[in-house]
Amino acid sequence: MNIMDFNVKKLAADAGTFLSRAVQFTEEKLGQAEKTELDAHLENLLSKAECTKLWTEKIMKQTEVLLQPNPNARIEEFVYEKLDRKAPSRMNNPELLGQYMTDAGNEFGPGTAYGNALIKCGETQKRIGAADRELIQTSAINFLTPLRNFIEGDYKTITKERKLLQNKRLDLDAAKTRLKKAKVAEARAASEQEVRITQSEFDRQAEITRLLLEGISSTHAHHLRCLNDFVEAQMTYYAQCYQYMLDLQKQLGSFPSTFLSNNNQSSTTPVQSVSSPSVLASASASLPSVSNSMVTSGLSELKSSSGSRKARVLYDYDAANSSELSLLADEVITVYSIPGMDSDWLMGERGNQKGKVPITYLELLN
Repeated sequence: MNIMDFNVKKLAADAGTFLSRAVQFTEEKLGQAEKTELDAHLENLLSKAECTKLWTEKIMKQTEVLLQPNPNARIEEFVYEKLDRKAPSRMNNPELLGQYMTDAGNEFGPGTAYGNALIKCGETQKRIGAADRELIQTSAINFLTPLRNFIEGDYKTITKERKLLQNKRLDLDAAKTRLKKAKVAEARAASEQEVRITQSEFDRQAEITRLLLEGISSTHAHHLRCLNDFVEAQMTYYAQCYQYMLDLQKQLGSFPSTFLSNNNQSSTTPVQSVSSPSVLASASASLPSVSNSMVTSGLSELKSSSGSRKARVLYDYDAANSSELSLLADEVITVYSIPGMDSDWLMGERGNQKGKVPITYLELLN
């Protein structure tokens, strides 16, 4: 019975306190009651904390979008994380593209120029996919997790203490209001005592809140270190991708991208033949590379001189007429220039056979 009486009294006291705060808050909004202002330093700290929380959330969410553009995949990862379970592993976009390219290359035939190139591109895309996974994992641990810990941990504690400070301020101002309204000496003495108690509680809570808020500077320093880790992870990722593509470019050599040229044509324009030297030269020029520049330089020297050079054939070529020479991939022929010849062609010799050959199918040898 005594316990029940105590609970009822406590409930009544809590209800009274809540009502007192509500009345004080309403009167402040209506301009009918005075409000104790926080000191400027504390207000600045509160503003800094709010600003930190706002931008941390935005940076965190956009980083998640950057690392995982698929919103459905992000939702799935979030659900599995809340269930404390590991999300099922599946191919990312580069890996999936790599698999399609590899399968297509095997279907067309690894011995063909296009099939072989597709397989090489597919392997590179898979390597980029693996690097992408590493970037996501590293960024999640070293960058996203600390940001999330601040939002879900430190800032929640700050919010809780800030709310307590607001309640203590309302209690203090409500006590001051009652003191002003007290007419009887006894009531006035009780109100003065209440003001002293609420002032002490308010000051204590303000100090607790201030100490927590001053930790925001340490949070910024920690997030700066995490940002450096994120930049380093991105730098490693992009360096890997660049190296992978550089290696791929060297493997492909001066492969004539006829398909790129065809894709830029209108739908009403007939597709030109793969063996057309003008198309090959145009496409090769649209994809500059180290190997292309070297080949171009060598060909220019050859055209300006009267000598001959050995050249390796990059791709099979079927002669369009009797003035041209058919070629087989990887064979070595002798090439030279003759006055008045089109810039896209050289004269090629193989034993007793000779004829015009397209320069985009050749790699000059030292």
